[in-house]
Amino acid sequence: MAISTKDFTTLVRESVTAIQGYASVLLDLTIGSILRAVVEANAAVTVWLESLIMQVLAITRAATSSGADLDSWVADFGVSRLPATYATGQVTFSRFTATQQAVVPVGTTVQTGDGTQQYAVVADMTNPAYSAALGGYVLAAGMPSVSVPVLAVVAGAAGNAVIGAVSVIAGAISGVDTVTNGASFANGADAESDPALRTRFIAYIRSLSKATKDAVGYAITSLKQGVTYALVENQTYAGAVQMGYFYVVVDDGTGAPGSTFLATVSNAIDAVRPLCSSFGVFAPALLNASVAMTCTIGAGYDGAATRQLVVTALTNYINALPRDPVTQTMTLPYSRLAQVAYDASPGVTNVTGVTLNGSTADLVATAKQTVKASTISVA
Repeated sequence: MAISTKDFTTLVRESVTAIQGYASVLLDLTIGSILRAVVEANAAVTVWLESLIMQVLAITRAATSSGADLDSWVADFGVSRLPATYATGQVTFSRFTATQQAVVPVGTTVQTGDGTQQYAVVADMTNPAYSAALGGYVLAAGMPSVSVPVLAVVAGAAGNAVIGAVSVIAGAISGVDTVTNGASFANGADAESDPALRTRFIAYIRSLSKATKDAVGYAITSLKQGVTYALVENQTYAGAVQMGYFYVVVDDGTGAPGSTFLATVSNAIDAVRPLCSSFGVFAPALLNASVAMTCTIGAGYDGAATRQLVVTALTNYINALPRDPVTQTMTLPYSRLAQVAYDASPGVTNVTGVTLNGSTADLVATAKQTVKASTISVA
Protein backbone atom coordinates (compact mmCIF):
# COMPACT_ATOMS: atom_id res chain seq x y z
CA MET A 1 0.00 0.00 0.00
CA ALA A 2 1.36 3.44 -0.95
CA ILE A 3 2.11 5.84 1.89
CA SER A 4 0.62 9.33 1.47
CA THR A 5 2.85 12.09 2.83
CA LYS A 6 2.40 15.85 3.16
CA ASP A 7 4.95 18.60 2.93
CA PHE A 8 5.55 21.32 5.54
CA THR A 9 3.39 23.96 3.83
CA THR A 10 0.42 21.61 3.47
CA LEU A 11 0.63 20.53 7.12
CA VAL A 12 0.71 24.14 8.34
CA ARG A 13 -2.16 25.20 6.07
CA GLU A 14 -4.41 22.31 7.09
CA SER A 15 -3.61 22.79 10.80
CA VAL A 16 -4.45 26.50 10.63
CA THR A 17 -7.71 25.74 8.81
CA ALA A 18 -8.69 23.10 11.38
CA ILE A 19 -7.91 25.37 14.37
CA GLN A 20 -9.93 28.25 12.94
CA GLY A 21 -12.77 25.88 12.14
CA TYR A 22 -13.05 24.55 15.69
CA ALA A 23 -12.41 27.81 17.54
CA SER A 24 -15.38 29.95 18.62
CA VAL A 25 -13.35 33.15 18.56
CA LEU A 26 -11.00 34.67 16.01
CA LEU A 27 -7.41 33.56 16.67
CA ASP A 28 -4.17 35.20 15.63
CA LEU A 29 -2.48 32.68 13.32
CA THR A 30 -0.48 35.18 11.28
CA ILE A 31 3.17 34.49 10.56
CA GLY A 32 5.20 35.35 13.67
CA SER A 33 2.36 34.80 16.14
CA ILE A 34 2.81 32.42 19.07
CA LEU A 35 0.05 30.05 17.93
CA ARG A 36 1.45 30.00 14.38
CA ALA A 37 4.89 29.12 15.79
CA VAL A 38 3.37 26.16 17.66
CA VAL A 39 1.63 24.97 14.49
CA GLU A 40 4.85 25.26 12.46
CA ALA A 41 6.86 23.42 15.13
CA ASN A 42 4.35 20.54 15.07
CA ALA A 43 4.48 20.46 11.26
CA ALA A 44 8.30 20.27 11.31
CA VAL A 45 8.20 17.33 13.72
CA THR A 46 5.60 15.60 11.53
CA VAL A 47 7.77 16.00 8.42
CA TRP A 48 10.71 14.50 10.35
CA LEU A 49 8.58 11.53 11.47
CA GLU A 50 7.41 11.04 7.87
CA SER A 51 11.02 10.88 6.71
CA LEU A 52 11.85 8.27 9.36
CA ILE A 53 8.86 6.17 8.31
CA MET A 54 9.89 6.36 4.64
CA GLN A 55 13.46 5.35 5.53
CA VAL A 56 12.21 2.34 7.49
CA LEU A 57 9.94 1.32 4.62
CA ALA A 58 12.82 1.66 2.17
CA ILE A 59 15.15 -0.68 4.04
CA THR A 60 12.53 -3.33 4.83
CA ARG A 61 12.16 -4.37 1.16
CA ALA A 62 14.86 -5.53 -1.20
CA ALA A 63 13.13 -3.62 -4.01
CA THR A 64 13.70 -0.26 -2.30
CA SER A 65 16.85 -0.92 -0.26
CA SER A 66 20.19 0.20 -1.62
CA GLY A 67 23.89 -0.04 -0.83
CA ALA A 68 24.74 -1.44 2.60
CA ASP A 69 21.03 -1.79 3.48
CA LEU A 70 20.47 -4.05 0.47
CA ASP A 71 23.58 -6.07 1.37
CA SER A 72 22.24 -6.56 4.88
CA TRP A 73 18.80 -7.50 3.56
CA VAL A 74 19.96 -10.24 1.19
CA ALA A 75 22.62 -11.46 3.64
CA ASP A 76 19.81 -12.78 5.85
CA PHE A 77 19.16 -15.28 3.04
CA GLY A 78 22.80 -16.19 2.50
CA VAL A 79 23.18 -14.07 -0.64
CA SER A 80 26.04 -11.59 -1.02
CA ARG A 81 27.00 -8.96 -3.57
CA LEU A 82 29.53 -10.14 -6.16
CA PRO A 83 32.74 -8.18 -5.52
CA ALA A 84 34.63 -5.91 -7.85
CA THR A 85 37.39 -7.52 -9.93
CA TYR A 86 40.87 -6.28 -10.75
CA ALA A 87 41.91 -5.17 -14.22
CA THR A 88 44.81 -7.03 -15.79
CA GLY A 89 47.04 -6.37 -18.74
CA GLN A 90 50.53 -6.17 -20.15
CA VAL A 91 52.92 -3.23 -20.03
CA THR A 92 56.22 -2.82 -21.83
CA PHE A 93 59.24 -1.41 -20.01
CA SER A 94 61.82 0.14 -22.33
CA ARG A 95 65.18 1.85 -22.08
CA PHE A 96 67.29 4.14 -24.22
CA THR A 97 70.60 2.41 -23.45
CA ALA A 98 70.76 -1.39 -23.41
CA THR A 99 74.43 -1.99 -22.64
CA GLN A 100 73.90 -3.50 -19.18
CA GLN A 101 71.50 -5.91 -17.54
CA ALA A 102 68.46 -4.44 -15.76
CA VAL A 103 65.70 -5.99 -13.65
CA VAL A 104 62.04 -4.99 -13.31
CA PRO A 105 61.12 -6.23 -9.81
CA VAL A 106 57.79 -7.89 -9.06
CA GLY A 107 55.67 -5.34 -7.21
CA THR A 108 56.92 -2.38 -9.23
CA THR A 109 54.12 0.18 -9.53
CA VAL A 110 53.15 1.94 -12.75
CA GLN A 111 50.30 4.36 -13.30
CA THR A 112 48.26 6.24 -15.85
CA GLY A 113 49.43 9.64 -16.99
CA ASP A 114 46.88 11.44 -14.81
CA GLY A 115 47.85 9.35 -11.77
CA THR A 116 44.32 8.10 -11.11
CA GLN A 117 45.01 4.39 -11.65
CA GLN A 118 47.95 2.32 -10.46
CA TYR A 119 49.09 -1.19 -11.36
CA ALA A 120 51.60 -3.58 -9.81
CA VAL A 121 53.88 -5.93 -11.70
CA VAL A 122 53.03 -9.57 -10.92
CA ALA A 123 55.02 -12.77 -11.34
CA ASP A 124 54.52 -14.92 -14.43
CA MET A 125 56.52 -18.14 -14.31
CA THR A 126 55.87 -18.77 -18.02
CA ASN A 127 57.45 -15.49 -19.12
CA PRO A 128 60.96 -16.24 -20.46
CA ALA A 129 62.28 -13.02 -18.94
CA TYR A 130 61.10 -13.87 -15.42
CA SER A 131 63.74 -14.82 -12.87
CA ALA A 132 62.62 -16.22 -9.53
CA ALA A 133 66.12 -15.80 -8.16
CA LEU A 134 66.19 -12.09 -8.96
CA GLY A 135 62.52 -11.58 -8.11
CA GLY A 136 61.59 -9.89 -11.36
CA TYR A 137 61.92 -9.66 -15.13
CA VAL A 138 65.40 -9.44 -16.61
CA LEU A 139 66.41 -7.19 -19.48
CA ALA A 140 69.66 -8.76 -20.59
CA ALA A 141 72.41 -6.65 -22.11
CA GLY A 142 71.33 -5.65 -25.60
CA MET A 143 67.64 -6.19 -24.81
CA PRO A 144 65.80 -2.82 -25.21
CA SER A 145 62.42 -3.76 -23.72
CA VAL A 146 60.40 -6.40 -21.91
CA SER A 147 56.65 -6.99 -21.63
CA VAL A 148 55.30 -8.04 -18.23
CA PRO A 149 51.85 -8.63 -16.68
CA VAL A 150 50.36 -6.14 -14.22
CA LEU A 151 47.37 -6.15 -11.88
CA ALA A 152 45.37 -3.09 -10.87
CA VAL A 153 46.00 -1.94 -7.30
CA VAL A 154 42.32 -1.03 -6.85
CA ALA A 155 39.51 -3.26 -8.15
CA GLY A 156 36.95 -1.78 -10.51
CA ALA A 157 36.10 -1.01 -14.12
CA ALA A 158 38.12 2.21 -13.95
CA GLY A 159 41.25 0.04 -14.10
CA ASN A 160 40.53 -1.03 -17.69
CA ALA A 161 43.07 1.39 -19.16
CA VAL A 162 42.96 2.18 -22.88
CA ILE A 163 45.97 1.78 -25.16
CA GLY A 164 48.84 4.06 -24.15
CA ALA A 165 47.22 5.28 -20.93
CA VAL A 166 49.84 3.70 -18.65
CA SER A 167 52.92 5.87 -19.05
CA VAL A 168 54.46 6.57 -15.64
CA ILE A 169 56.81 4.47 -13.50
CA ALA A 170 56.04 5.23 -9.86
CA GLY A 171 59.60 5.18 -8.57
CA ALA A 172 62.89 4.75 -10.35
CA ILE A 173 64.07 1.43 -11.81
CA SER A 174 67.78 1.33 -12.52
CA GLY A 175 68.39 0.95 -16.25
CA VAL A 176 64.71 1.36 -17.25
CA ASP A 177 63.39 4.61 -18.72
CA THR A 178 59.79 4.30 -19.97
CA VAL A 179 56.64 2.21 -19.70
CA THR A 180 53.53 1.93 -21.88
CA ASN A 181 50.67 -0.46 -22.59
CA GLY A 182 50.28 -1.53 -26.18
CA ALA A 183 46.83 -3.06 -25.58
CA SER A 184 43.83 -2.12 -23.50
CA PHE A 185 43.48 -3.68 -20.06
CA ALA A 186 40.55 -5.98 -19.31
CA ASN A 187 38.75 -7.95 -16.57
CA GLY A 188 38.23 -4.96 -14.27
CA ALA A 189 34.63 -4.71 -13.09
CA ASP A 190 32.86 -2.71 -10.41
CA ALA A 191 31.08 -4.50 -7.58
CA GLU A 192 27.67 -5.87 -8.52
CA SER A 193 25.20 -3.02 -8.85
CA ASP A 194 22.03 -2.75 -6.77
CA PRO A 195 19.71 -3.57 -9.73
CA ALA A 196 21.86 -6.59 -10.66
CA LEU A 197 21.88 -7.83 -7.07
CA ARG A 198 18.10 -7.45 -6.84
CA THR A 199 17.68 -9.41 -10.08
CA ARG A 200 19.97 -12.17 -8.83
CA PHE A 201 18.19 -12.24 -5.47
CA ILE A 202 14.90 -12.85 -7.28
CA ALA A 203 16.61 -15.69 -9.16
CA TYR A 204 17.79 -17.05 -5.81
CA ILE A 205 14.23 -17.08 -4.44
CA ARG A 206 13.03 -18.86 -7.58
CA SER A 207 15.82 -21.40 -7.23
CA LEU A 208 14.84 -22.51 -3.73
CA SER A 209 12.65 -25.29 -5.11
CA LYS A 210 15.83 -26.72 -6.73
CA ALA A 211 15.79 -29.04 -9.75
CA THR A 212 14.60 -26.21 -12.01
CA LYS A 213 16.06 -24.11 -14.82
CA ASP A 214 16.09 -21.14 -12.47
CA ALA A 215 18.05 -23.13 -9.90
CA VAL A 216 20.66 -24.16 -12.47
CA GLY A 217 20.85 -20.62 -13.81
CA TYR A 218 21.30 -19.10 -10.37
CA ALA A 219 24.04 -21.61 -9.53
CA ILE A 220 25.94 -20.60 -12.67
CA THR A 221 25.54 -16.82 -12.50
CA SER A 222 26.51 -16.69 -8.82
CA LEU A 223 30.03 -17.90 -9.55
CA LYS A 224 31.28 -14.52 -10.86
CA GLN A 225 30.14 -11.43 -12.69
CA GLY A 226 29.76 -11.43 -16.45
CA VAL A 227 28.79 -15.10 -16.78
CA THR A 228 26.28 -16.01 -19.50
CA TYR A 229 24.91 -19.42 -20.39
CA ALA A 230 22.58 -21.38 -22.64
CA LEU A 231 20.71 -24.45 -21.35
CA VAL A 232 19.30 -27.08 -23.70
CA GLU A 233 17.11 -29.91 -22.33
CA ASN A 234 16.54 -33.50 -23.46
CA GLN A 235 19.20 -33.26 -26.12
CA THR A 236 22.87 -34.13 -26.35
CA TYR A 237 25.46 -31.62 -27.45
CA ALA A 238 25.62 -33.49 -30.76
CA GLY A 239 21.90 -32.92 -31.30
CA ALA A 240 20.51 -36.39 -30.52
CA VAL A 241 17.36 -36.71 -28.39
CA GLN A 242 18.17 -38.02 -24.90
CA MET A 243 15.47 -37.63 -22.27
CA GLY A 244 16.73 -36.70 -18.82
CA TYR A 245 19.91 -35.11 -20.15
CA PHE A 246 20.72 -31.44 -20.53
CA TYR A 247 23.78 -29.51 -21.49
CA VAL A 248 24.96 -26.05 -20.62
CA VAL A 249 27.16 -23.81 -22.77
CA VAL A 250 28.75 -21.28 -20.43
CA ASP A 251 30.90 -18.23 -21.05
CA ASP A 252 32.85 -16.43 -18.31
CA GLY A 253 33.00 -13.27 -20.42
CA THR A 254 36.18 -14.15 -22.30
CA GLY A 255 34.59 -16.37 -24.94
CA ALA A 256 37.03 -19.16 -24.03
CA PRO A 257 36.55 -20.29 -20.41
CA GLY A 258 39.23 -22.61 -19.07
CA SER A 259 38.86 -26.15 -17.78
CA THR A 260 39.02 -25.00 -14.16
CA PHE A 261 36.05 -22.67 -14.60
CA LEU A 262 34.06 -25.33 -16.47
CA ALA A 263 34.71 -27.77 -13.62
CA THR A 264 33.53 -25.17 -11.11
CA VAL A 265 30.32 -24.68 -13.10
CA SER A 266 29.79 -28.43 -13.23
CA ASN A 267 30.11 -28.70 -9.44
CA ALA A 268 27.66 -25.83 -8.94
CA ILE A 269 25.09 -27.43 -11.25
CA ASP A 270 25.52 -30.83 -9.64
CA ALA A 271 24.43 -29.35 -6.30
CA VAL A 272 21.02 -28.30 -7.68
CA ARG A 273 20.33 -30.65 -10.61
CA PRO A 274 17.25 -32.88 -10.71
CA LEU A 275 17.57 -36.38 -9.28
CA CYS A 276 18.46 -39.10 -11.80
CA SER A 277 19.38 -36.57 -14.48
CA SER A 278 22.71 -36.17 -16.24
CA PHE A 279 24.29 -33.14 -17.86
CA GLY A 280 27.33 -31.75 -19.61
CA VAL A 281 29.10 -28.40 -19.44
CA PHE A 282 30.79 -26.98 -22.54
CA ALA A 283 32.67 -23.87 -23.55
CA PRO A 284 31.07 -21.87 -26.36
CA ALA A 285 32.21 -21.93 -29.94
CA LEU A 286 33.49 -18.45 -30.73
CA LEU A 287 31.61 -16.51 -33.41
CA ASN A 288 33.77 -13.52 -34.26
CA ALA A 289 32.19 -10.19 -35.15
CA SER A 290 34.27 -7.96 -37.41
CA VAL A 291 32.93 -4.43 -37.83
CA ALA A 292 34.08 -1.78 -40.28
CA MET A 293 32.71 1.73 -40.66
CA THR A 294 33.66 5.28 -41.52
CA CYS A 295 32.95 8.03 -38.98
CA THR A 296 32.95 11.73 -39.74
CA ILE A 297 34.25 13.69 -36.76
CA GLY A 298 33.00 17.20 -36.01
CA ALA A 299 35.19 20.27 -35.76
CA GLY A 300 36.88 20.73 -32.41
CA TYR A 301 37.11 17.01 -31.62
CA ASP A 302 40.26 14.91 -31.65
CA GLY A 303 39.74 12.52 -34.56
CA ALA A 304 41.92 9.66 -33.28
CA ALA A 305 40.61 9.84 -29.72
CA THR A 306 36.98 10.01 -30.86
CA ARG A 307 37.38 7.04 -33.17
CA GLN A 308 38.97 5.09 -30.30
CA LEU A 309 35.87 5.85 -28.21
CA VAL A 310 33.76 4.36 -31.00
CA VAL A 311 35.95 1.24 -31.13
CA THR A 312 35.66 0.81 -27.35
CA ALA A 313 31.87 1.34 -27.40
CA LEU A 314 31.38 -1.20 -30.20
CA THR A 315 33.63 -3.74 -28.48
CA ASN A 316 31.79 -3.39 -25.16
CA TYR A 317 28.38 -3.60 -26.84
CA ILE A 318 29.23 -6.73 -28.82
CA ASN A 319 30.92 -8.52 -25.91
CA ALA A 320 27.92 -7.90 -23.62
CA LEU A 321 25.17 -9.17 -25.95
CA PRO A 322 22.41 -11.01 -24.03
CA ARG A 323 20.88 -14.34 -24.97
CA ASP A 324 17.23 -14.78 -25.84
CA PRO A 325 15.81 -16.64 -22.80
CA VAL A 326 13.47 -18.71 -25.00
CA THR A 327 15.50 -19.58 -28.09
CA GLN A 328 18.90 -19.43 -26.31
CA THR A 329 20.29 -17.64 -29.38
CA MET A 330 22.40 -14.47 -29.35
CA THR A 331 21.78 -11.82 -32.01
CA LEU A 332 23.99 -8.91 -33.04
CA PRO A 333 21.70 -6.54 -34.96
CA TYR A 334 23.46 -4.89 -37.89
CA SER A 335 21.29 -1.78 -37.59
CA ARG A 336 22.42 -1.13 -34.01
CA LEU A 337 26.09 -0.66 -34.92
CA ALA A 338 25.63 2.85 -36.30
CA GLN A 339 23.59 3.84 -33.26
CA VAL A 340 26.32 2.62 -30.89
CA ALA A 341 28.85 4.68 -32.85
CA TYR A 342 26.72 7.82 -32.62
CA ASP A 343 26.16 7.29 -28.89
CA ALA A 344 29.90 6.89 -28.26
CA SER A 345 30.61 10.61 -28.63
CA PRO A 346 28.82 13.81 -29.67
CA GLY A 347 31.82 14.34 -31.95
CA VAL A 348 30.53 11.64 -34.33
CA THR A 349 28.51 13.54 -36.92
CA ASN A 350 28.06 10.86 -39.57
CA VAL A 351 28.47 7.09 -39.89
CA THR A 352 28.78 5.43 -43.30
CA GLY A 353 30.01 2.23 -44.91
CA VAL A 354 28.99 -0.01 -42.01
CA THR A 355 29.67 -3.72 -42.51
CA LEU A 356 29.38 -6.68 -40.17
CA ASN A 357 31.61 -9.59 -41.15
CA GLY A 358 31.74 -8.06 -44.62
CA SER A 359 27.97 -7.86 -45.07
CA THR A 360 24.92 -5.89 -43.95
CA ALA A 361 23.05 -8.74 -42.23
CA ASP A 362 22.50 -9.53 -38.57
CA LEU A 363 24.85 -11.99 -36.90
CA VAL A 364 23.04 -14.80 -35.05
CA ALA A 365 24.77 -17.24 -32.71
CA THR A 366 23.24 -20.59 -31.78
CA ALA A 367 23.02 -21.91 -28.23
CA LYS A 368 26.47 -23.46 -28.74
CA GLN A 369 28.07 -20.19 -29.81
CA THR A 370 28.91 -16.81 -28.34
CA VAL A 371 29.55 -13.57 -30.21
CA LYS A 372 32.72 -11.64 -29.42
CA ALA A 373 34.28 -8.60 -31.03
CA SER A 374 37.13 -9.42 -33.37
CA THR A 375 38.39 -6.67 -35.67
CA ILE A 376 36.80 -3.25 -35.14
CA SER A 377 37.92 -0.84 -37.87
CA VAL A 378 36.77 2.79 -37.63
CA ALA A 379 38.11 5.04 -40.35
